[in-house]
Amino acid sequence: ASDIRLIAVSKTKPFEAIRYAFAAGITDFGENYVAEGVEKRRLCSDLDITWHFLGPVQSNKTRHIAENFDWIHSIDRLKTASRLNAQRPVDKAPLNVCLQVNIPYEETKSGLTTTSELVELASAIQQLERLSLRGIMAIPPPCADPHLQREQFKLIASLLNTDGLPNHVDELSMGMSGDMEAAIAEGSTMVRIGTDIFGARYT
Repeated sequence: ASDIRLIAVSKTKPFEAIRYAFAAGITDFGENYVAEGVEKRRLCSDLDITWHFLGPVQSNKTRHIAENFDWIHSIDRLKTASRLNAQRPVDKAPLNVCLQVNIPYEETKSGLTTTSELVELASAIQQLERLSLRGIMAIPPPCADPHLQREQFKLIASLLNTDGLPNHVDELSMGMSGDMEAAIAEGSTMVRIGTDIFGARYT
């Protein structure tokens, strides 16, 4: 993937903010909470938006994700992928999937922690017809040093070259407001930007 996709992370923002951002030229929006994302999609159904689900997946919410989103960036279990595959409506294109990796490892974060886990899950998802495996997603540890940021993203990007991972899996969902320059420098194809577009989150 050569172009960089800007995903406006619109969690906690009112749907009017999405309309303003869309009018400014943004077409990809990311949500972390299922009910909130589904409601915003309904309120913005007249806009040609690509919707990304970015948050952790609860098994009782998979149907809503399968029916309302175009991408999911947070898959790290086959059970979740299988539910989404079974629940994806046949009149929609396959759900685009990024596998979440937790490399370098952080105890508090979800995600695959080894390349063998990555290859095993990727291979299994290849067999699910209603899902389209596209890439990997990562949230590296917070870091203010641009050099260290790049080292972390370089490690994540190298995972795309893992033996056994299909060549068409080429999307890298990495980089947020505080480190997107480093992420792009190391090959990110999708950056997830909230604060720099919408300002600080509402409380």
